[in-house]
Amino acid sequence: MPGKNPKRYSPEFKEEAAKMVVDSSRPIAAVAREIGVNDTTLGFWVKAYRKKRTTEELPLDMPDRAQLRELERRNRELEMENTFLKKAAAYFAREHR
Repeated sequence: MPGKNPKRYSPEFKEEAAKMVVDSSRPIAAVAREIGVNDTTLGFWVKAYRKKRTTEELPLDMPDRAQLRELERRNRELEMENTFLKKAAAYFAREHR
C-alpha cells in the first residue's frame, strides 16, 4: 500500500516474541494477537529464531535427562511446523484448481 510505513521492531523484540512461541509451544497466531504483530511476520521471526538455535550446540555439561528433554521439545516444535506446512501446501494446492 502506498504511503503506509511499516513498523520497525528491534532485534531484541523479535527474539523475545519468537521465544514466547517456541518456549511455551503456544500458537503463533495467539502470540501475534497478544503482542499486536501480524502472524505471518511473527512466523518469519520464529523460523529465524529456530534456525539460529539449531546451529547452536547444546552445552556439554548439560545432564543427559535435560538434554533429552530439550531434544524432545525441539522435535515437537519441528513436527508442529511440518504439520502446519503440510496444511498450508494442501490449502494452496486446492486454491489453484
